[in-house]
Amino acid sequence: MAAKIKRNDTVQVMAGKDRGRRGDVRQVLPRDGRAIVTGVNMMKKHQRARSPQEPGGIIQSEAPIQIANLAVVCRACDRAVRVGFKVLEDGSKVRVCKHCNETID
Repeated sequence: MAAKIKRNDTVQVMAGKDRGRRGDVRQVLPRDGRAIVTGVNMMKKHQRARSPQEPGGIIQSEAPIQIANLAVVCRACDRAVRVGFKVLEDGSKVRVCKHCNETID
């Protein structure tokens, strides 16, 4: 199965507390149907000090977000779009923007 969202794609959150925010995909977790996006779905973790070099405190990090709540941002038309697929003449399969028909890959 071809992936509609890949690593380093710019995506926009379509639903949830971060709706409308954009970020780059750092990691895709296809088995869980989730992705980790930079600056989106931030969580706080209270961590105890492990050693004098690693102090404790409240650490903020990104939590995985459902892929269904993300949409790829097209570089050509600069909007969140649906993704389609097209097979080129040389036989390679590429992702295309459903709005402007530009290739995303």
